[in-house]
Amino acid sequence: MNRRIKRGIVLVAVALGAVLALAFYLSSGKSQSAGFRTVPVQRGDLHATISATGTVEPEEVIDVGAQVAGRILAFGKDRDGKAIDYGSAVEEAMVLAQIDDALFSADVNLYKAQLEQAKAGVARTEADLGQLQAKLVQAERDWNRAKRLGPSEALSKADYDAALSAYEVAKANVAVGRASIQQSKESVAQAKASLSRAQQNLDYCTIRSPVKGVIIDRRVNIGQTVVASLNAPSLFLLAKDLKRMQVWVAVNEADVGSIFPGQAVNFTADAFPGHTFEGEVGKIRLNASMTQNVVNYIVEVVTDNSSGKLLPYLTANVKFLLKSRQNVLYVPNAAVRWVPQSSQIAPDGRGKQPEGAQSEESPEGFAKGTVWVPEGNFVRSVPVLIGTNDGSVTEVQGPGVKEGMQVVIGEQRKDAPEQTQTVSPFTPRLPSRRGSPGPPPN
Repeated sequence: MNRRIKRGIVLVAVALGAVLALAFYLSSGKSQSAGFRTVPVQRGDLHATISATGTVEPEEVIDVGAQVAGRILAFGKDRDGKAIDYGSAVEEAMVLAQIDDALFSADVNLYKAQLEQAKAGVARTEADLGQLQAKLVQAERDWNRAKRLGPSEALSKADYDAALSAYEVAKANVAVGRASIQQSKESVAQAKASLSRAQQNLDYCTIRSPVKGVIIDRRVNIGQTVVASLNAPSLFLLAKDLKRMQVWVAVNEADVGSIFPGQAVNFTADAFPGHTFEGEVGKIRLNASMTQNVVNYIVEVVTDNSSGKLLPYLTANVKFLLKSRQNVLYVPNAAVRWVPQSSQIAPDGRGKQPEGAQSEESPEGFAKGTVWVPEGNFVRSVPVLIGTNDGSVTEVQGPGVKEGMQVVIGEQRKDAPEQTQTVSPFTPRLPSRRGSPGPPPN
């Protein structure tokens, strides 16, 4: 009886050892085999876009300058009755600033006096003409009497010739008088033009808003002297309407061919995280710029800013919508790029495709491709049609592709040694409790 018990114990121990050995063998073999990283095929909406960076700009900006030189005496008032400053809302023709007009006022007074003097000259020449016309009448009478008498005993030849000469001189003097009147009138016109010019320069001393808008930038201070010579000095930068804004986007030459006016655009600004703004392409500027051998075109994106959130000169992260697909199957881009080793492919896993999986020609906008699905310790290929790509995921189609199906995006080894942190010999070490250099802190 004891011998049978001992024999049973030995058999149980042997069986247990064999089970443990088999488990160790299986576990060791499993730790050395390669595993695959997989993700499920998902269904949803896909949007192919082009990403770029731009700057928010007012749709229409007016640089208000000065046409005369002088010292800034004061600023005007905005719609709220406050002094003109950054962000002031102004109406058309509202006073923005006042330049010292002492010299220009003196010029106006001078030309006014000259105009009056010219008008007086016209009156004097008209009076002179009257006298000359009266003398002409008298000379004409004398000449008529001389003609009737003729050179005779009653009228000498000298008196006859004198009467004729007096008549001719009187006619010439009348013509001169009329010319003097015309000259005086031209002097009046000249004086009026000079006065108008002086008056205009005087009006230029009052800087007015050309349109209704908002002051974006005030570039002068009270007491500052502006000098208008070859270029008009800029005093204010005025935005006509901030309810409509533009985003000036620099687009690479490789992508500009996919952009067209009216194209839908959405963008974000760091100042408003989580908020997406919408717009559309207005136009593509043709004056390209080159930076480090890269050609960029400026694309104007028009957007509505009725809410007033967007501020001028914010940085915008723009996405141009190229193609939109709704309710399609898609996988990560790594799934269509990953290629297994020949030893990882199941014996019947290559070239095995469902009937009608791929036609001779791919539909427009699609290309032939392959995804891999796990099959035990191997993978099997599934032919697919590759469509729209949004930069992170790719649309796939095919009879062998189903929602939720696991596809391989890479491989990983479970027995890969844990990476140790590499410590630079130049990294400073903290002293240990024993005084020797210890490892750097984590």
